[in-house]
Amino acid sequence: MGVVIEREEWALTPLAYPLLSAAGLAAVLLLPYFSAARTPAHAAGPSSSPFDVGAGPFLRFRRAFLVLFSLASVVEGIQSVFGEDEFVRCGLGRDQMAARLAATAAAALFPGAISGIISDKIGPRRACLLYWVLQLAVGALKSFSALRCAWINNFILALASSVFTFCFETWLVVEHEKQDQKQDLLFDTFWMMTFSESVSLIGSQEITNVLVSNDGNGFLLPYAFAATLSVVGILYMRNASSTTQQASAIGSYQKSFFAHVLRDKRVLILVLAQASIHFAVSAFWFLWAPTIVADGRYAQLSVIYPCFLASRMLGSASFPWFYGATAPFRNEDSLTIAYVGAGLALYVVAYDYQEIGTLVILFCIFHACVGFIIPSLARLRTMYLPNELRGGMMSFSLSLANAAIFIFLLLGAHPRNIANSIILGLASCGLLGAGGCIHMLRRWRKHTRQNPRSL
Repeated sequence: MGVVIEREEWALTPLAYPLLSAAGLAAVLLLPYFSAARTPAHAAGPSSSPFDVGAGPFLRFRRAFLVLFSLASVVEGIQSVFGEDEFVRCGLGRDQMAARLAATAAAALFPGAISGIISDKIGPRRACLLYWVLQLAVGALKSFSALRCAWINNFILALASSVFTFCFETWLVVEHEKQDQKQDLLFDTFWMMTFSESVSLIGSQEITNVLVSNDGNGFLLPYAFAATLSVVGILYMRNASSTTQQASAIGSYQKSFFAHVLRDKRVLILVLAQASIHFAVSAFWFLWAPTIVADGRYAQLSVIYPCFLASRMLGSASFPWFYGATAPFRNEDSLTIAYVGAGLALYVVAYDYQEIGTLVILFCIFHACVGFIIPSLARLRTMYLPNELRGGMMSFSLSLANAAIFIFLLLGAHPRNIANSIILGLASCGLLGAGGCIHMLRRWRKHTRQNPRSL
């Protein structure tokens, strides 16, 4: 007589994703009505959308920029949406997966560390063009089944992801400086970037679900689609107007980097804050699925994944409500609260067992805080850092995070000497420490590097 084992399944409430999406959209649509102080700065009517403010040339550029950035986010999502499933399809075991991920972190650590400096030297438009070329190479290679699991794909994709973190932001800031616009417009574009990136990542999951089939040929279609989008990006960047950015010699750039980054304690705080959030997000994406399935019940991870991104949308949409003269808290205070909230969410996950429902809520809180933190850090970089050093500073912070990721992958995932809870706990401590560092910026606010334009 056979024994039948019943599988207990945990189901996400159907209202979770619509409620999160509705809250994020409400935060965007209701902003002009409840933020009267922002209306004069934008020179727009009280019912105007935040997507339609600004002077004509910059408004046209921002619309085209957000579309191009959304396409880049779709390509990023397509390349990473499979994750462990792609390694399994390639026949790789746990140790081989850990080796691939460690190699990816190493690729982002060493070549990625100088990619920001190269971006500052060649200009943001060429850096964006380089990003599209790298994505085209990965998409073309993975479109062939014989090359899908090649090591070179991991290195190119890691370098492309490193360039993605700063090339579009730098291009936006340089174009904003060139057209001499108000800083409020730039700050709004920062949170719109995070908002549209989250929407695009959800869209990339839908695209891959449509293009993927059970046969071997169908599985390669998403990568061919990503390569096609990369061609569109390359064509647009080739036809885009060249943004002029002063190019300095290596020696003068090195002196400027030491003076404005390594010897400025305010910028070093931003470096550590950026590294901590990057490490925490990377640790989350490595460990969230094992953490949830450790409950013992079956859960549809593909249904839970969009809730995290919807929470990120909500966090980014709440950013414009918490800066400016009418904000309930000072700008650095709001960012400190977001860091503490993200750190506490991971701390509870790491050191206190919870059921799946509670884990999903904590992970949603974490992503809402991440959605608020990303544009807030971009805003602080604009205030404290010269634009010509933005790429080098961001790649430097990412190299610190990638070094920690590389070490934990070697010591934890491969020989399994470090528990997942310890990694999440260290990520939580990093976030809490970064929140304390951001709080210290209040003491130095009067020394802030002011932009010549009106805030």
